[in-house]
Amino acid sequence: MSVLRSVIVGSGSYLPENLVTNDELAKTVDTSDEWIRQRTGIEQRHFAAEGEFTSDLGYKAALSALENAGMDAQEIDLIICATATPDNTFPATSVAIQNMLGINHGAAFDMQAVCSGFVFALSTADLYIQCGKAKAVLVIGAETFSRILDFDDRTTCVLFGDGAGAVILKAEEGTGDVSDRGILTSHIRSDGRHKDKLFVDGGPSTTKTTGYLRMEGKEVFKHAVGMITDVIIDAFKATGITADDLDWFVPHQANKRIIDASAKKLGIPSEKVVITVNRHGNTSAASIPLALNEAARDGRIQKGDLVMLEAMGGGFTWGSVLLRW
Repeated sequence: MSVLRSVIVGSGSYLPENLVTNDELAKTVDTSDEWIRQRTGIEQRHFAAEGEFTSDLGYKAALSALENAGMDAQEIDLIICATATPDNTFPATSVAIQNMLGINHGAAFDMQAVCSGFVFALSTADLYIQCGKAKAVLVIGAETFSRILDFDDRTTCVLFGDGAGAVILKAEEGTGDVSDRGILTSHIRSDGRHKDKLFVDGGPSTTKTTGYLRMEGKEVFKHAVGMITDVIIDAFKATGITADDLDWFVPHQANKRIIDASAKKLGIPSEKVVITVNRHGNTSAASIPLALNEAARDGRIQKGDLVMLEAMGGGFTWGSVLLRW
């Protein structure tokens, strides 16, 4: 039976020029390179320049993806931007990017699921394509988390960075089995009971301010591995695929210890895991598309490869996407 599949035809990314090493951060924060590396695996991150906004990062990643796909912006009929750090409360950052790309048709909206945002956005884009409501979707993960960090809190401010990644999905006919290219299955979850473990202490309706990121690191770590493996096992059940069949595992880049523990629990060897957290830090919704683009551009991910994506973020939210490149 013929089905519509959402196939990634191009990817792109953008990192701000301002690179901040652990040693540089230690000049103003009570921390050290050794402390950060041992607990997180992070060595450096990028911070957006003054006057450089989430939309700017997303726009540059989108241009990179369009060039990689060999497409014109006018071919895009839907834009979904996953971000927890929008330019404005409204309008959506995706609308700003749409305008920067010179697109005035179709639709654009933001997806807010924090670090799981890109997985949620991919899942949503896939549904639009499956039901025939879109033919070419630009999915972006873009963040300027440096704007919501409390630099007096050394346990959180050392973890995050800024950046953007993007992919373009196009509708292609498939046979309906796991040999198809494109998204094969997606699984998303949320549980609001865990809100106070990872949140921003501000917002228009509560404090009328932006607020700062707050996190109970040990609690997040405790839940992360179980939640991540849960939705990946669901993907295996839905498709009959096993960890042995995977070519690549591209997890959310939050903490190398979480990534290593998740891969070990699932039986995925380290040589199949894409790691960028050491150089990018946690870029929230941008982390997966940044890692995905890097592995695709350097030749690791090849056409036909089976790729598992997963993420967990504030809310808690978590999800997985299994696709064939």
